[in-house]
Amino acid sequence: MNQSVETSAAASEAGEERVSPEVAEIRREVQRRRTFAIISHPDAGKTTLTEKLLLYSGCVAEAGAVRGRKSQRAVTSDWMAIERERGISITSTVLSFEYEGFLLNLLDTPGHEDFSEDTYRTLTAADCAVMVIDAVKGIEAQTKKLFKICSDRRIPILTFINKVDRPGCDPLSILSQIEEVLGIHAIPHNWPVGTGREFTGVVNRQKRELLLFKPVAHGSNKVPTDVRTFENAGDVLDADLLAKVRDEVDLLDCAGEEFRQEDFLAGKVTPVFYGSALNNFGVEAFLAGFLALSPPPTPRMSDAGPVPTDGPDFGGVIFKIQANLDPRHHDRVAFMRVCTGKFSRDMEIVLSRTGEKIRVKRAQRVFAQERETMDVAFPGDVLGVVIPGQFRLGDTLSEGERIRFSGQWLFPPECFGILRCTETLRRKQFDKGLSQLVEEGAIQLLHEPSAMSREPVLAAVGQLQFDVVQYRLEAEYNAKTTLQRLPYQFARWISGDEQDMANIRIPSTSRELRDEDGRVVLLFESEGMLRYCRDMNPKLTFTDTRPAG
Repeated sequence: MNQSVETSAAASEAGEERVSPEVAEIRREVQRRRTFAIISHPDAGKTTLTEKLLLYSGCVAEAGAVRGRKSQRAVTSDWMAIERERGISITSTVLSFEYEGFLLNLLDTPGHEDFSEDTYRTLTAADCAVMVIDAVKGIEAQTKKLFKICSDRRIPILTFINKVDRPGCDPLSILSQIEEVLGIHAIPHNWPVGTGREFTGVVNRQKRELLLFKPVAHGSNKVPTDVRTFENAGDVLDADLLAKVRDEVDLLDCAGEEFRQEDFLAGKVTPVFYGSALNNFGVEAFLAGFLALSPPPTPRMSDAGPVPTDGPDFGGVIFKIQANLDPRHHDRVAFMRVCTGKFSRDMEIVLSRTGEKIRVKRAQRVFAQERETMDVAFPGDVLGVVIPGQFRLGDTLSEGERIRFSGQWLFPPECFGILRCTETLRRKQFDKGLSQLVEEGAIQLLHEPSAMSREPVLAAVGQLQFDVVQYRLEAEYNAKTTLQRLPYQFARWISGDEQDMANIRIPSTSRELRDEDGRVVLLFESEGMLRYCRDMNPKLTFTDTRPAG
């Protein structure tokens, strides 16, 4: 009996499921994929950690810095000019790379709260999240908001306590804060060797090994690591520090909670790692721990119920649209998370929202601004699909049965303003640029139903989005603009039968507009005016986001 027959017979005796070669290929590829997002409060070190993960995976030869010396290279994930100028992330970036036999899809999200809706949509595409916390500042406002989104969706979370080399860090206090403020059990997988200026390494609690680091210039290269045990570290560490660390680790072993993988996958506990992303201390240990603990892609919820990753038909969801990834061509790239089946380039798929059949001829793997053509992709992969103007956020693309993957794609705007082009001769560029930027979902476009000029009224979640739109229109489309802020705080989409809509009554301080699909949108200056309008129109339906479809 040859080996393949023996293997088949053994599988049969063991009661294992027999699957086709196509399904076996999908399952094999799924097991080596890790698709994750990084979340944090601004300045906690999220982008720096992203850059250092790329350094240790071999994707960049030398890591950049968010702010720093002019001679340092720019960070890979913050590729927009405005991101590099301001030192903040304002758009989600997709970075796909191979490491130790795994294919990692890293979704770097904006830290600024004015762009949190981009982060929320990106988390829909992730199988787990990495939460970065400043060791000195602790849990901050944006971290709490983003953690709640992950918790509501039961997304497993790994925690990286950053900036342990800063004065004022208390490792035990941070653990307590995570449990008290976020309501999740925090279990340290390693432990810092000293804090502040004394921070020189971490203890691998599973192996009881000390990983001691030697600094490198500006943290731009991998740090040399000296592996020791408590028994032979006395010749390189201060005796008091060594004794203190041993006592802390012994205390954790005796009084700490046991880590269970099933609790982590259920979102009940978070494994905690300590380090300094800026100096590369603890980054490699975190990366190893992440690969050991993080889950592969799992079934995704849809309007037809959970969809398994190894389904016979391909299915994916558009979670992000980016204009001008290549500013020279003013292109638009739709980022699609593959959820089920196998994707093949040039295959014919259906846009579930419209029933339209589409042949995807240009599918690319994305690494910040860089792209490479992809012939095949599997669940967990993120592809850039270049088909201008056909997609909306949340669109499902599939073979076979038309389904729609679940997720929140639109968010209530709270800021409003009239955008005007200052140069008549640049109106064409202004209109084109605004149309492409609206597709990204950071802003929504409204207009007066009866106005001749149809001056665009922008609606956004945060004020900073207006600054970014104006900056990008000038930098990418050479169209200078002015913005007139409006006093409204709430927008509501109105629906009802034809007679009730024709007799709609609105307060004098409110404003009636139309969205891109011609739907009625009312703007209100206060919650009181919103309630008053509802009372005047009891038969109409008020919703805070644009209806799907």
